[in-house]
Amino acid sequence: MELQNPIYVIGHVNPDTDSIAAAMGYAWLLRERDGMNTIAARAGPANPQTVWALKRLGLEAPVLLTDASPKFGSVARHLDTTTSEKPLAEAWTIASRTGGVAPILNPDGTPFGLLNGQSLFRFLTQIVGPNPRRLDMPLSEIMNAPCKRAADTGVPRFQASHRIRDVLHRILREERDEFWVLDETGRYVGICRQRDLLNPPRLRVILVDHNEAHQALGSLEEAELLEILDHHRLGNPSTRVPIKFTVDIVGSTSTLVSERSEEAGFSVPPALAGMLLAGLLSDTLILTSPTTTDRDRQAAERLARWAIVGGSPLEEETIRSYGEKVIASGAGLSTRSPQEVVSGDLKEYMAGGFQFAIAQVEVTDLLQMRDHLDGLKSALRELRDSKGLDFAMLMVTDIVNGCSRLILVDAPPTLEDLPYPPLPDGTLQADGVVSRKKQLLPVVLGLLED
Repeated sequence: MELQNPIYVIGHVNPDTDSIAAAMGYAWLLRERDGMNTIAARAGPANPQTVWALKRLGLEAPVLLTDASPKFGSVARHLDTTTSEKPLAEAWTIASRTGGVAPILNPDGTPFGLLNGQSLFRFLTQIVGPNPRRLDMPLSEIMNAPCKRAADTGVPRFQASHRIRDVLHRILREERDEFWVLDETGRYVGICRQRDLLNPPRLRVILVDHNEAHQALGSLEEAELLEILDHHRLGNPSTRVPIKFTVDIVGSTSTLVSERSEEAGFSVPPALAGMLLAGLLSDTLILTSPTTTDRDRQAAERLARWAIVGGSPLEEETIRSYGEKVIASGAGLSTRSPQEVVSGDLKEYMAGGFQFAIAQVEVTDLLQMRDHLDGLKSALRELRDSKGLDFAMLMVTDIVNGCSRLILVDAPPTLEDLPYPPLPDGTLQADGVVSRKKQLLPVVLGLLED
């Protein structure tokens, strides 16, 4: 059962490098330390910085998992099959082993029909009928008939990746007990039974780098939440049973993963350690952000000891040189569309009756904004409308000079009291502000909740 029902370790939607690195690192640690069947996952596309780090280290991105609602694939049983021209005796043998059903396929692997008790009875009714003399037909003659003559060809078909709940009303109206489960090309994956669809196994998840339900993958309430490992403010979802819950005051979740690895006596493999180091250096702006702690600095040294070794992808790097490359790979406005900029590193919040989002992008020179401001404002309005938000904000952070400019769209009047001077172009100058979590968000929440 453990192998059939894995545990997904996953970060927040619009994942940043720390979110993906922490998911990869913690999934590895839980496998190594506890023997758990953990799989690293991501709740959205990787941003350019993360893609660069993965490619630099020769690693694959975690599996994409955007919704926790049970899918048809989770209840599919890959029963033995036969083909439509094979004798009925072969399908009968399969059905006797599977609880009364035999999948019959076309030569290309697509479904032809199902043999079950009802379809077999209809077939016997057709060949025997009301004529008593037909009752003397030899069983061998019946069993030599091709399978297709006894197959039910009207069985509903569902893709393995589709959510069960979306078609549950249709399933409940069906008089059949079995259904086809197919892949994206329409080929056979398995058979699912109605009783399994009505009580599917919950997806088991561990959240990293976030603890607020609206920042998590979709339908989190339908999953079995096992643990949370994070370094942000509290906003956690309620759970049915007690879970492991860690929120610690450090600059990155990758720091927490490295500490737990060391405590367990493990050395993280070089490439994976390099990914965790990228997550740490990204979240702390190469250990210069106000969120940086002594534990983050110790974690950077620890991860560098594991990652920057002979024969590794980072053997010629230092913490500083690698950090500069990590930051540079995600900085700038020219290489991405305005829509990609405002959605790439985005967090949604609720406070004071407002639902809003704050995005952040890093640049090496705020002069870049001059040519992109109109497009960024337009993209923020589109983002606000598409997500049904009250307002949206973009924090453009100059990682060289340690300051930010704020672009606000439809902000409520209470935010006019933000302690950042307005500029002629309508943006706000936030000198010394580089952390959304520790510097900007508390000020915004204080005004909205006052």
